[in-house]
Amino acid sequence: MNWSREWKPLAAIIAVFITCYFLPIEWLRQSQRLENAVWESLHLVKWYAQEHVLLCLVPAFFIAGAVGVFVSQAAVMKYLGPKANKILAYGVASVSGSILAVCSCTILPLFAGIYRMGAGLGPASAFLYSGPAINILAIVLTAAVLGPQMGIARAVGAVVFAVVIGLLMHFFFRREEMDKMEAAAAMPEPEVSRPLWQNVLYFGSMVGILVFANWGRSEDPSGLWHAIYQAKWTLTGLLALALAVILVAWFNVGKWRMLVAGLPIAVLAFAVPQHPSLAFVAGAVGLSVLTATAQEEGGELSEWFDTTWDFAKKILPLLFFGVLIAGALLGRPDHEGLIPSGWVAGLVGGNSLWANLFASVVGAFMYFATLTEVPILQGLMGAGMGKGPALALLLAGPALSLPNMLVIRSVMGTKKTLVFVTLVVVMATISGLIFGAFFDS
Repeated sequence: MNWSREWKPLAAIIAVFITCYFLPIEWLRQSQRLENAVWESLHLVKWYAQEHVLLCLVPAFFIAGAVGVFVSQAAVMKYLGPKANKILAYGVASVSGSILAVCSCTILPLFAGIYRMGAGLGPASAFLYSGPAINILAIVLTAAVLGPQMGIARAVGAVVFAVVIGLLMHFFFRREEMDKMEAAAAMPEPEVSRPLWQNVLYFGSMVGILVFANWGRSEDPSGLWHAIYQAKWTLTGLLALALAVILVAWFNVGKWRMLVAGLPIAVLAFAVPQHPSLAFVAGAVGLSVLTATAQEEGGELSEWFDTTWDFAKKILPLLFFGVLIAGALLGRPDHEGLIPSGWVAGLVGGNSLWANLFASVVGAFMYFATLTEVPILQGLMGAGMGKGPALALLLAGPALSLPNMLVIRSVMGTKKTLVFVTLVVVMATISGLIFGAFFDS
């Protein structure tokens, strides 16, 4: 018998057996915890579908599909591949979150796109961590609610984490990276179908739509952040109009087809301005139809739709399954799942190694939408959570989640996923210990 192949099913059988053997049926029945966990998982997946799929994931899928079609593999290898200038590659990847401001799930299609196009494992891992971790608005909110020390520590820690994790991932899997370098050396220079500035404006319009459509409300009812929030749908609409003009001018989309696709968007925007997401959905549907039926206008647009759909059908099922499991285990903020929140609060007091490690692990598996980690931590710190474990959760939580891990595994394999998750948890734990030693009173 080949045990190198059989250990996985054996481990699964043993895990299921142990779970069944020690299943606390009486406790679950008396506390109605199992029933609550089922409802919490359904509530969380409903909330996720309402708040994140249309506004976050749909634009991210289109951007990832565009990367796969309109950005050549040779170009990705040149700027983010194993042979790329390290300062440029890691510098861009490590601060990307300050522009994107996305959650741990929204970053996945973008990460999958650049990784499959040949980006080096190091820069791709730095991008994967930094996307949700280095969110300027979240860092400002952290400083305002949890104190400037916590905000500064989160900002510095997130940038350092992105670079260090990327470098370590490159080091641990350097043999595979050497193979990529050889492949990159053999690649011819890409043919340029349109000027760089046109591609920059094209991708910039889509990234702008993703950013402004998801711009969160600020605690302060004045200032720049609040002003942008007030104008978020106007800015999103202007960027969508710019994208439409770009597609007509540079991608050969017929003017009449664009007008027909844009008419429902304009009608919904002016007829029901109190529900701007309806116009957003109409825009996503219109773009899908335009690209899916664009064979007569050249192969690029239909290939864009095919690549976008390929990402969506592979990633969405894993995300929804992961959200269901995360909701059942940990519930929503202020709601109970299978694991009592009192246990979590009780285990993260002080600044012990265990408290920081536990906070890092829980943060890594729990799903945090953008900005929700701050009020959750505010409640936990009010219940006795130490400052060190709080920082550990801030550095591990937004960048990882159970749904996120499932998709990462499907993109770069089990071994690399385990190393990436372990690096995040270990570094978050160490950072929490150091921060707590200086600032936990």
